[in-house]
Amino acid sequence: MSSELAVVLALLVAAIAMFAINKPRMDVVALIMLTALPLTGVIDVSESLAGFSDPNIVLIAALFVIGDGLVRTGVARSLGDWLTVKAGSNETKLLALLMAVVCGLGSMMSSTAVTAIFIPVALRISQSTGTPSSRLMMPLSMAALTSGMMTLIATAPNLVVSSELERNGFEGLHFFAFTPFGLPVLVLAIVYMLFARRWLGGHEEVATDYTGVPTLANWVKEYNLVAREHRVQVTDQSPFIGETVESIRLQDTSGAKMIAIQRGKALIHPTPKTQIQAGDILLVDLIAEETAVEALRQKFGLEALPLTGDYFTDRSQEIGMAEVILPANSKLIGNSLVETSFYDQYGVRVIGVRRGLTTIEYDLKNEDLQIGDTLLVLGPWREIRNLQSYGNDLVVFNLPAEMKDELPAHGKAPQAIFSLVLVIGLMVSGVVPNVLAALIGCLLMGALRCVDMNSAYRSIDWKTLVLIVGMLPFSIALQRTGGVDLVADGLMTVIGQAGTYIVLGVLFAITAMLGMFISNTATAVLMAPVAIALAKDLDASPYPFAMIVALAASSAFMTPVSSPVNTLVVTPGNYTFGDFVKIGVPFTIIVMIVCVVMVPWLLPL
Repeated sequence: MSSELAVVLALLVAAIAMFAINKPRMDVVALIMLTALPLTGVIDVSESLAGFSDPNIVLIAALFVIGDGLVRTGVARSLGDWLTVKAGSNETKLLALLMAVVCGLGSMMSSTAVTAIFIPVALRISQSTGTPSSRLMMPLSMAALTSGMMTLIATAPNLVVSSELERNGFEGLHFFAFTPFGLPVLVLAIVYMLFARRWLGGHEEVATDYTGVPTLANWVKEYNLVAREHRVQVTDQSPFIGETVESIRLQDTSGAKMIAIQRGKALIHPTPKTQIQAGDILLVDLIAEETAVEALRQKFGLEALPLTGDYFTDRSQEIGMAEVILPANSKLIGNSLVETSFYDQYGVRVIGVRRGLTTIEYDLKNEDLQIGDTLLVLGPWREIRNLQSYGNDLVVFNLPAEMKDELPAHGKAPQAIFSLVLVIGLMVSGVVPNVLAALIGCLLMGALRCVDMNSAYRSIDWKTLVLIVGMLPFSIALQRTGGVDLVADGLMTVIGQAGTYIVLGVLFAITAMLGMFISNTATAVLMAPVAIALAKDLDASPYPFAMIVALAASSAFMTPVSSPVNTLVVTPGNYTFGDFVKIGVPFTIIVMIVCVVMVPWLLPL
């Protein structure tokens, strides 16, 4: 082993270790490696930065925008509504349709986004039919992961593997190259979950006393909000008169949240610079004993007003609520609400936190947030709608019946579907390169007002793009220093005489296990060159080996941290780590066997 290879491998091990402990963030790790690799002298700066000019990076970004168009126009939600009508109360039909629809939609857009869209859909179905949510959430995540095996654009690892083939002088994979493998896996997943669901039915479910779509009144009861409602009027003697909301916040250390200001008949959503006037009625959220509340009123010259007992839901035309969930890559995780300046960032206030089955009622502002926490937020309806644009940090989990059915691009669903169909048609026909087809789709979505520039930029998962760009130089460095050949030769020495099926099986197993600790995109970046080198050593076609890596990268069924898709369903399904091991490991083995048998059959060696 050369000294250059030793340095590159040391950096790779360091990257994997940081990925495993998730410190620092994955995109930061990628930037560190992108900076460090040129310093080794193995590659130069232009080669390290070459990923930014890779057409597949632009393609992935464009696909995020197209997916956002499907969400903003209501296409994705309409599919969920259709599912509810078609399935009725038949659990078997419900499960099969849910998995088929999720997988189909996930083949065209981000699997994480699809999961986020369908979690509230599945919960509404659970509440209306009495089906335990634990029997729907894992099938949902399994279908979302399986969608990565359906089309070239379904998941980033597919594009990474195709790009690696092109880099080695071979033709890239076509749009439906994955479909012959993905469809049988989907069928197996549905059949498997129909039997395995009985292992998930014994969990205690999150208590609900309503059917259908939740209402504001439901949340007021579930989060114990009634006693926190306070309405006070600013008297002529109040020191608040002329003060701004920001200065009042500095004076008051009681933890009170000013929800809104009623001035005459108008309801004002205060900003830090809003000034208080005599006669203003302040709508305040405060957890405190009545004696403490009375002391505050006396101190600040505030007059108590009669309460409604429904926590401001009488102003539901102006004030809304939503439940949001924190995904694995949220920047909020590990920080308190004070540290994140939550209200300043998102325009809504957190008034409740649910962790598993436990509702956290006290000292919310200093509570460190965790993966999968469900936050009840309150604010203007326009800000509630805007939360759907922050999918990287929080995912809208539940919206109340009081919210109007309007969408950011209401009435534009036909245009969004037309744009998507055109993109797929261009990709399948090969008339233009895939990246141009996706860019045409983005421009068309914008021209038809399915998306706007702000939503388009927000929809792109920049962390994923940086991760791919930062890890791509490893492929070049490992090939140049002989690392890829070393791994391929090692595998050849150990299993080379065992037959092609064993080689493919070991390659699948290594990729799947590596994906338990680092992202499937990074796994594909590392394993695709090894697969192609292995094929070269066996004097075989590279396509079966590349396909095995891509399929294995999507087989992240085994743990709740293998993929953000799994992490999202942990709280709604009330799952434990062992549930994923119990369900995911056997299914991963089944998928491996099916892929190892089918791949060399459909892609001859």
